[in-house]
Amino acid sequence: MKRSAFGRGLAPLLVGLALAGAARASDLTSCAVPRTVTPALAETPPADQVRPDEPIAAYLLALFWSPEACRSGIPESDKAIQCQANRFGFTVHGLWPNGADKVHPRYCKPGAPMRPATVRANLCMTPSPWLLQHEWQAHGTCAWPTPEAYFAKARSVRDGLKVPDLAPGPDQTMTAGQVREAFLARNRGLTREGLAVRVNKANRLTEVWVCLDLAFKPAACRGGNGTPDAVTIRVTGRR
Repeated sequence: MKRSAFGRGLAPLLVGLALAGAARASDLTSCAVPRTVTPALAETPPADQVRPDEPIAAYLLALFWSPEACRSGIPESDKAIQCQANRFGFTVHGLWPNGADKVHPRYCKPGAPMRPATVRANLCMTPSPWLLQHEWQAHGTCAWPTPEAYFAKARSVRDGLKVPDLAPGPDQTMTAGQVREAFLARNRGLTREGLAVRVNKANRLTEVWVCLDLAFKPAACRGGNGTPDAVTIRVTGRR
């Protein structure tokens, strides 16, 4: 069968990914990444989202549940790196400076395209060049001078957590409380009030938000905790 142009272009990338090393989801520095990385273009921020003067009242570490990101094909995921060459559990969506209420600082300063070395260094944490660029521009510019400083802090916060894997049953369901318990059992400093379980319209787990104070210590979430403990949600299993 004749391969499509997409298939012919993808094959060399996957070979490079495979040669670069096997994926280990528990290690943010070890996964299969391309030998050559092309940074994403700088974004043009939507005018209504540019909020450089909003004071920072807290921080939030957003963790994607990667199996669902891949299953649903969300635009933030990189199909080759995140969904074909690796087998991630939770990945870092971003470290977000938050405001005191529902309005948060965003796109605080211009953000040029990131250096290829910086993108490559963070692909095992956030496996998407586009998402890395977006997170730096939308959130990192509001509290850090460089993308390197921003992602170093995101990595430090992530490294300070024992992020669990999730093992849904044969029906691929868990309660939101069970998802929280998986985090609480491994992290003494966390509380239920500091974990927001996020689902999509199909009631599938998409993210867990870990809420932090201005010193990056666990804190109660200001915007609520998402799905209540007793609710049964669908959790896409890792392939």
